[in-house]
Amino acid sequence: MDKKVNLLGLTRDELSAFFAAMGEKPFRAAQIMKWIYQFGVTDFEQMTNISKALRQKLQQQAEIHIPAITVEQKSADGTIKWLLELPDTNGIETVFIPEQDRGTLCVSSQVGCALDCGFCSTARQGFNRNLSAAEIIAQLWIANKTLGMTADGNRIITNVVFMGMGEPLLNEKNVVSAVSLMLDDNAYGLSRRRVTISTAGVVPALRRLRDSCDVSLAISLHAPDDKLRDQLVPINQKYPIAELFDACRYYFNGDTKMKHFTIEYVLLDHVNDSIQHAAALVRLLKKIPCKVNLIPFNPFPQAAYQRSTAQRIDAFRNVLIKAGLVTITRKTRGDDIDAACGQLAGKVNDKSGRQNLAGISWVQQPV
Repeated sequence: MDKKVNLLGLTRDELSAFFAAMGEKPFRAAQIMKWIYQFGVTDFEQMTNISKALRQKLQQQAEIHIPAITVEQKSADGTIKWLLELPDTNGIETVFIPEQDRGTLCVSSQVGCALDCGFCSTARQGFNRNLSAAEIIAQLWIANKTLGMTADGNRIITNVVFMGMGEPLLNEKNVVSAVSLMLDDNAYGLSRRRVTISTAGVVPALRRLRDSCDVSLAISLHAPDDKLRDQLVPINQKYPIAELFDACRYYFNGDTKMKHFTIEYVLLDHVNDSIQHAAALVRLLKKIPCKVNLIPFNPFPQAAYQRSTAQRIDAFRNVLIKAGLVTITRKTRGDDIDAACGQLAGKVNDKSGRQNLAGISWVQQPV
């Protein structure tokens, strides 16, 4: 028997092609998308505006496969982290962050991470593979289904950020497909401003992104010069800061959307958090219309770094604000369940050998 096609993660064009191959009209794609994403239905028999004959064909040829939640953890501040089980025994983590004016879902794009940033727990877990578009969009599907709706009938999740496990632009095709579903009115209908892709700087993919996936952008910078960034973010050795910022300018093409461009900067005690580092960052960002998101380092077992003190963080921020840069210090959320920035680890069957080098293995966090 032929393997069934998983309809989850297929874009509208891909679904239209699937139905065309069955001899059906393209509008069936929009119908199915609404059932899957807007109503959370995975049983074809419940899709009542589709003929019985087509439902039977779908039962034979297709499926809507959703990963299982193996662990759910809730933080004292309301943050929720889910560990999702994948068919190959890997696990990925997804985090929901509730705020007064929004609900943000932090999604993963890879099992582990192919990069090797030393201040990130995900990197220490090594790398196994890219997530499929279905596995990426499933994170949003599961979170929506689990959280339900607000009292006035609106979705609780208003924003999606690709800031979970992995480097999104090393999984470009599947990330773009998943984003297209997030934006599609027949699926989640999110605005482009409310979806953010964060990257450490995969320059060729970033340049292609302008034409394929016009959403908000965040750059994981973490250092004001190439010498330090080469150490903290090793991909900088291949794509240095000047090349990265040229790609950012190309992405925005002088558009006013540049105001939705964010620089992420993890503050590491006595590594990149001095007044001199702040002044260098001001000079670097002088002609780039962006906002700066300062992130206090979130510790994890065997981490080589410490969190900067509140005094050093404030002093660093004040230099940037005085220079006219819009700067905020991110409030640490979910650190009591290891759900804060840089703490996601999941369950990675490491193919990179990084776990062995670090002398660690994956251990389930306590619920």
